[in-house]
Amino acid sequence: MQHKVKVTVIDKKLYPELQARYCADPQAGACPCYNVGDEFIFERYAATDDFWHMGLGTLRRTPEASENTGIPGSPENTAGGPAMPHCSEAWDAIARYIYTGLQGGSIMRGWMKEERVMITCCSDGTRPVIFKIQRLDYKILYIEGIHCQTCRKRIAEALAALPGVTDVVFRDEFTEVFLDHDVEDRALKKAVESCGDYSVGKID
Repeated sequence: MQHKVKVTVIDKKLYPELQARYCADPQAGACPCYNVGDEFIFERYAATDDFWHMGLGTLRRTPEASENTGIPGSPENTAGGPAMPHCSEAWDAIARYIYTGLQGGSIMRGWMKEERVMITCCSDGTRPVIFKIQRLDYKILYIEGIHCQTCRKRIAEALAALPGVTDVVFRDEFTEVFLDHDVEDRALKKAVESCGDYSVGKID
């Protein structure tokens, strides 16, 4: 079993009375580094290790840029995008949960309804950003015999029919099968090989 971590910005708060009283810039405003709706995916498989780069390049989705300024929603101006890693204030708050999830651990057992999820926020008390952190469980299948989109569609349908499979993503060198609970390797292998002249060489 492998693990990714999805981080979503679900809210941003602003306390102007605190900024007016304590900040060097009393009108600093809301956090400029994140947008509500930003989604990040942290991976740690093969040569990929997003954690040790503070999430640089983990941004997968951001809201549309503002027509007036072009800043909100722009990947180049969003933490975790291609140009800058996550804000240090946010990273201090979310890193331990991300690391736990990437290791397959319980992010917050007994506090959240689901132990694979945590709701947390950055440590800026005048303009906190609120994050949803979610562990994604999946298995890597090395499938031989895939030659076209029809092959992918056939295999994806067979895998999706198994209880516990939530999504199937085809990568260049392997296939990711996302799970909401563990599915035996032999069941995954059987589903793929029942589709035709395909073989599963390895499952991670």
